[in-house]
Order: sequence, then C-alpha cells, then structure tokens
Amino acid sequence: ACNGADSKVASQAQPKPAATGTPYSDGVRRVTIEELEALTKEGKAVVVDVRSQDAYNSGHIPGAKLIPLDDVGTRYKELPREKLIITYCS
Repeated sequence: ACNGADSKVASQAQPKPAATGTPYSDGVRRVTIEELEALTKEGKAVVVDVRSQDAYNSGHIPGAKLIPLDDVGTRYKELPREKLIITYCS
C-alpha cells in the first residue's frame, strides 16, 4: 500500500465502509493477491507499477507495466479502458 496508514488498518479490525462503499476513506478499492491473480489470469485487469525504474528493476509483479507515478498523467492513454487498472507502489 502506498499510504502508511493502510498498514495500521490491516492490523486492526476492519473499519466501517466509507460512503463510497469501500472500507477506506479515500474510496479506492483494494484487491487481495488472490483477486489480482484471478483478474489478470482472466484478462480482466492490468497491473501498473507506479514506482521508479530502479525499484521496478529490483523486483516487480510479473507482467506489471511500469508507469512511474509522475508519468501517469501523460501516459494514461497506454492503459486499456475496458479493464480494471490495478496500481501498486510497494
């Protein structure tokens, strides 16, 4: 998770869902490793690594596309509109 608060949430009881339907105040859906594997295997999702090139080179999720966070605004057209976009940064 990109937000240090997420690790605290994981170790506590799940918070109540926010108005957006997710248990996180930012409203962003989280997926489990099992969900990630199933969604990518079924071709329903694309994994995007938003870390630096060096971090990506040191290890990444197999098949993940590297688009550093600072580049997302200019490279978003590289992403398919019909699939779930799963990003990660750690």
